[in-house]
Amino acid sequence: MGLAHLSLQGEPEKTADEPGRDSLTRELSSVQEAQLERLKAARPRGPGSRERGLVPRMARPQPPPWVHAAFLLCVLGLGGAIEIPMDLTQPPTITKQSVKDHIVDPRDNILIECEAKGNPAPSFHWTRNSRFFNIAKDPRVSMRRRSGTLVIDFRSGGRPEEYEGEYQCFARNKFGTALSNRIRLQVSKSPLWPKENLDPVVVQEGAPLTLQCNPPPGLPSPVIFWMSSSMEPITQDKRVSQGHNGDLYFSNVILQDMQTDYSCNARFHFTHTIQQKNPFTLKVLTNHPYNDSSLRNHPDMYSARGVAERTPSFMYPQGTSSSQMVLRGMDLLLECIASGVPTPDIAWYKKGGDLPSDKAKFENFNKALRITNVSEEDSGEYFCLASNKMGSIRHTISVRVKAAPYWLDEPKNLVLAPGEDGRLVCRANGNPKPTVQWMVNGEPLQSAPPNPNREVAGDTIIFRDTQISSRAVYQCNTSNEHGYLLANAFVSVLDVPPRMLSPRNQLIRVILYNRTRLDCPFFGSPIPTLRWFKNGQGSNLDGGNYHVHENGSLEIKMIRKEDQGIYTCVATNILGKAENQVRLEVKDPTRIYRMPEDQVAKRGTTVQLECRVKHDPSLKLTVSWLKDEEPLYISNRMKKEDDSLTIFGVAEKDQGSYTCVASTELDQDLAKAYLTVPGRPDRPRDLELTDLAERSVRLTWIPGDANNSPITDYVVQFEEDQFQPGVWHDHSKFPGNVNSAVLQLSPYVNYQFRVIAINEVGSSHPSLPSERYRTSGAPPESNPGDVKGEGTRKNNMEITWTPMNATSAFGPNLRYIVKWRRRETRDAWNNATVWGSRYVVGQTPVYVPYEIRVQAENDFGKAPEPETVIGYSGEDYPRAAPTDVKVRVMNSTAISLQWNRVYSDTVQGQLREYRAYYWRESSLLKNLWVSQKRQQASFPGDRPRGVVSQLFPYSNYKLEMVVVNGRGDGPRSETKEFTTPEGVPSAPRRFRVRQPNLETINLEWDHPEHPNGILVGYTLKYLPFNGTKLGKQIVENFSPNQTKFTVQRADPVSRYRFTLSARTQVGSGEAVTEESPAPPNEATPTAAHPPAPDEQSIWNVTVLPNSKWANITWKHNFGPGTDFVVEYIDSNHTKKTVPVKAQAQPIQLTDLYPGMTYTLRVYSRDHEGISSTVITFMTSTAYTNNQADIATQGWFIGLMCAIALLVLILLIVCFIKRSRGGKYPVREKKDVPLGPEDPKEEDGSFDYSDEDNKPLQGSQTSLDGTIKQQESDDSLVDYGEGGEGQFNEDGSFIGQYTVKKDKEETEGNESSEATSPVNAIYSLA
Repeated sequence: MGLAHLSLQGEPEKTADEPGRDSLTRELSSVQEAQLERLKAARPRGPGSRERGLVPRMARPQPPPWVHAAFLLCVLGLGGAIEIPMDLTQPPTITKQSVKDHIVDPRDNILIECEAKGNPAPSFHWTRNSRFFNIAKDPRVSMRRRSGTLVIDFRSGGRPEEYEGEYQCFARNKFGTALSNRIRLQVSKSPLWPKENLDPVVVQEGAPLTLQCNPPPGLPSPVIFWMSSSMEPITQDKRVSQGHNGDLYFSNVILQDMQTDYSCNARFHFTHTIQQKNPFTLKVLTNHPYNDSSLRNHPDMYSARGVAERTPSFMYPQGTSSSQMVLRGMDLLLECIASGVPTPDIAWYKKGGDLPSDKAKFENFNKALRITNVSEEDSGEYFCLASNKMGSIRHTISVRVKAAPYWLDEPKNLVLAPGEDGRLVCRANGNPKPTVQWMVNGEPLQSAPPNPNREVAGDTIIFRDTQISSRAVYQCNTSNEHGYLLANAFVSVLDVPPRMLSPRNQLIRVILYNRTRLDCPFFGSPIPTLRWFKNGQGSNLDGGNYHVHENGSLEIKMIRKEDQGIYTCVATNILGKAENQVRLEVKDPTRIYRMPEDQVAKRGTTVQLECRVKHDPSLKLTVSWLKDEEPLYISNRMKKEDDSLTIFGVAEKDQGSYTCVASTELDQDLAKAYLTVPGRPDRPRDLELTDLAERSVRLTWIPGDANNSPITDYVVQFEEDQFQPGVWHDHSKFPGNVNSAVLQLSPYVNYQFRVIAINEVGSSHPSLPSERYRTSGAPPESNPGDVKGEGTRKNNMEITWTPMNATSAFGPNLRYIVKWRRRETRDAWNNATVWGSRYVVGQTPVYVPYEIRVQAENDFGKAPEPETVIGYSGEDYPRAAPTDVKVRVMNSTAISLQWNRVYSDTVQGQLREYRAYYWRESSLLKNLWVSQKRQQASFPGDRPRGVVSQLFPYSNYKLEMVVVNGRGDGPRSETKEFTTPEGVPSAPRRFRVRQPNLETINLEWDHPEHPNGILVGYTLKYLPFNGTKLGKQIVENFSPNQTKFTVQRADPVSRYRFTLSARTQVGSGEAVTEESPAPPNEATPTAAHPPAPDEQSIWNVTVLPNSKWANITWKHNFGPGTDFVVEYIDSNHTKKTVPVKAQAQPIQLTDLYPGMTYTLRVYSRDHEGISSTVITFMTSTAYTNNQADIATQGWFIGLMCAIALLVLILLIVCFIKRSRGGKYPVREKKDVPLGPEDPKEEDGSFDYSDEDNKPLQGSQTSLDGTIKQQESDDSLVDYGEGGEGQFNEDGSFIGQYTVKKDKEETEGNESSEATSPVNAIYSLA
């Protein structure tokens, strides 16, 4: 007998924790481990870490099919289970079965699984409750074909509960019978909650309370949770929590517990239903009936509310000690829930030792201790300690660990050759000690036929000199009071020569320096011996770099290049031999020699992560990237190359770990780096108020994540709900290294706080608000500010002030006591109480001073005595005007004024200023229109003189003066007239420089907008220049009527700079300067060479202009997806921009003007500071000949006016005749037939059209050739009473006015009437 495995396997090393792999074959060789250590030691600090192993499953390359087969057979060989090839006869083996406790959904059909293999194929039957289950008699029960699986179908009716019981499957062929476990079938149950009316639960504040759930018993047990009747979860903490039994425990009740009701909910697994118990309503009796929020976080909250403090006592479990039993391998759950005031804290201990740190964890706010996968050493005494400031109490729990049977040595299938010896061993342990029962083919061994070759020795069956008749399936059943184990093991007697179970002549590729193992799956009985040979050499491979394991596998400890070759495995027994060969190829490993480095990048920048790889050239290399251990999606902001990953415009979401995965079909290498993107901090959380005092409170918070940029400051804000609810105000600012601060508070404010964190990137979102805290009231400590007394009318005084805010009110019903009295008389104070921020005193004299006081008051008292403020009653208009006004002309644009001041009693208010009103009456130049808009000059204060400037020269002015107070202007003074002298003119308008060809430059300009006198001429100065080289300046003087000049260029290369000014007799005015354009098609290029590689730039901008358009191209080193903007400015300083999408070059500017000079630059849309240099170019002229604009010629304007006048006269004649009802035939009827080329209608009417037979402008031609008027045409209908009006034969309209004729009318011989003014004009002809 024998089975061994030769799986020829040569994959690279994997991670040690990869499931299902033998760690022996996955260990790194000592040489390779030393190499990795040297690599780690030599790595600089900056780079990220390298990780060896497989990529995550979704990115793992699929191995070839032979790897799966070899792996499977290797696992079978190492596991010790004997697998007989299925083409050989063998007893049955159970391969699949339902769980022992099988709970089914009553809404579905029942399925009880049982599958087995064997040769010949086994047959199946079942027992139910240890009695034969006759499937044929029950129409609902069927068995799947080639399987023992039972299907119970309820589609035609029936109750699933009728089939509950214990089932066992038997698989039988002629060599034996195998048994399944005893399967206990139960139907899931979700009973309804019994209806009950629950009275309100009355409890004293501070007392403990238990709300019992008592859910209906379900199968399996339901999941319990508590909610309100409005389906809001009940908030649980160390004071209020749910026990393991489903009850809700209150360590002590507070008044806020009345704000909701409490309903127990049960969720059943199979039916996915939730049942809700009627809710409990709490009524809390209290000595402090007001729910004052200021006491909720008070350090002595209970005493402040009159609740007596109590030492802890246990609510569950009761008493001082209890015991608990748990089965080995299960979870142990210990629970202690205590009451007390204040709420007790719970701590756990184990007597005589420590809690198992690797298995113990605390739950339910430390009220529960869970120990997972319990073993015998976890038994002992545990105790929980409940303590508060009043004392402590303990409860001891004695834990006993029992055990259902578990295997020490499970029986395995036994394959023997005739005459061989063997044994089956069945060893199990448990607490109490389990008993062992042997069966053969499902029957007790005692009742089986005797077998002289078999001997039973307790938990072992010994076989000697086995024969073919010894074939059978043996069952070992070991059990105690906590459960049982059932195992099948067959005994098969075979005579089989060696055979190979893997494909022949495989090619195995392995990585240099790896440890690998060659397995050779084979079978034979008796067990064959296995030997290995290389390249046909006669010596067996064992020792040195080779090691042959007991199962025949050949391990090569460290693969070298010389290990390449052909390996042969030979299996031999007394019946023959078999062999197999494999060719082993050794490949170079894949290594990342330049790894990505950890980087910190600001938002909007570009980051490049390098990953350069060396690999075996015969293997296909794949380089992929992971982000946070997930495959990286390459967006349009990223560029992946063979040796790098580039991220453009870094955003916060790009932060994370980036792993470069270089893999071939045999191995891979990993290198990881972390990209840090500083961002705004996360909001602070868990705000808590402590140390509550009359005028201060301590605010504590937990900082949020700084997001890679240290927090520099915290801003604390507050909100109050009386004066400005919902509005947050800054309270104070604290350094970023604190998370607790004492806040100074004002009286009688219901505070709520929040915190904002700040770092270099920006501010966080505000934290969630804290609980409210109201301070007690007090009299105000200050009075309102900005008190004023001003009149709004001449007989009143309005007293106003800035109202006090919530932090200065200090109490309820804030009001203001307003006092006032005349300043001179010192009469008794008048007073009034005001709740607003203004008070009006009536019936006051004009502009009299008053003493004013405004004092704050609330229900707690008055503020200190306020300061006295001087106010004035209302003003009236001044009664007098300035007198003896004198004007002196200083120059062409300024005059000086002098006047006599008015008496103070005539001002009737506060004198604000003297004001001069002046206007330009006319210009001394003939026919020059001027604006007579009034202007003013102000002279603040009580002063007798002033200066008026910015006047127009050479003009006649008029001027009046008034005195102004707070009410307005007083009466006007007498009008003064003055004349400004001649001045210098303004600059000539629209100075234009054009270059029609390379020989001449044309200059044109318009007269100055403001001549400021009589023009005597123009002065033009110009000089040539070429770069920085300047030529000789030339001066030309022109008459005042000349507005053009042509310059003959001395050379075609130089440009010219022109300066033009106008002159009066006073002198030259403001000059205007222009330069001649660059020669056509000439632009100043930017730098032709790119900048440094690490600097983003735009260069080599090229412009190819025409008369009305230009093509633009440039070079840049931005990443793909970058958008640009082309900005250009014409010589009139009009700026335009054109956005350019990425990769859209060249672009064309299409709105240019011929002969115009432009400046242009290109910049990045996202980074406007990165721009090309500015270049200049000029479009070519549309025509090279000098042409005057016809629209500005006098003869053309006169001709147009004459034509317009003639058309107007004809239209007037037309409408006069039309109003008399006359008809206007185009011509008398003639008998002469019309020629085919005659454009007239047959009835003699004239159809006006041009030679292209197009209708008049403003009309539309219909399909039948008639003319339709547009809606904008003047219709004669508009001049009548309506669209349907008619005339009589004496000249009135007799038909509906329209130009559309039907077919009969157009074919008549009568002449048609003129239907439009145009036709009327032609009828007159």
